[in-house]
Amino acid sequence: MQIFGVDIGGSGIKGAPVDLDRGDLAQERHKVLTPHPATPEGVVECVHEVVEHFGWTGPVGATFPGVITDGTARSAANVDKSWIGTDICRLVSDRLGGAPVTVLNDADAAGVAEMHFGAGRGRTGTVIVLTLGTGIGSAVFTDGRLVPNTELGHLELDGHEAEKRASSKIREDEDLSWEQWAHRLQRYLAHLEMLFTPELFVIGGGVSRKAHKFLPLIEGVKAELVPAALQNNAGIVGAAMAARATA
Repeated sequence: MQIFGVDIGGSGIKGAPVDLDRGDLAQERHKVLTPHPATPEGVVECVHEVVEHFGWTGPVGATFPGVITDGTARSAANVDKSWIGTDICRLVSDRLGGAPVTVLNDADAAGVAEMHFGAGRGRTGTVIVLTLGTGIGSAVFTDGRLVPNTELGHLELDGHEAEKRASSKIREDEDLSWEQWAHRLQRYLAHLEMLFTPELFVIGGGVSRKAHKFLPLIEGVKAELVPAALQNNAGIVGAAMAARATA
């Protein structure tokens, strides 16, 4: 079975049909840059461009970088604040000609995919999936059940918002070495461990492709620490899974 997934991020919007039997993309994903400012109208046009690239006309699952309740944005991280209060499902569906649309938090989508198909598969206890990108997204699971909209990237760390200290974008913007960045990430993980005592951290986002450069540098974290198996496609897969669940 195939369902279309779209992952809306602060720097890029990417999507593809997903083979939900395999938990993988059915075709190579198509990506466009997120417009700036990332207003609802501008972003939805990009979503339309990604979906139209494949000639897709069926149900669509989409992620969003913020708190989502009943398809509506309650916060907006790394996109324009005019998203807050927007019925994303209706807005995207209207632009896609009435196609059924399901929306969920971006990190929640990645987490659901990793727990079902990836690094968290079969794991019990508390698992935290983190997506390191423009910001830091989080998905928390207890015995496989998602606690939605945790947004742990916005916790305070050393007097700063955590994602302003330890996101992948900050590493690039501040030209941090892998060692310097790993130290910041270690501080963040230790803080999360103190709060939640997870058995497993799954580290996702685009930087997970280079996990060998920084994960071995992280010390003092008791939980198992592994890279995401689906890497930066996890959000697309999770979005498609959510769309199937509500179809």
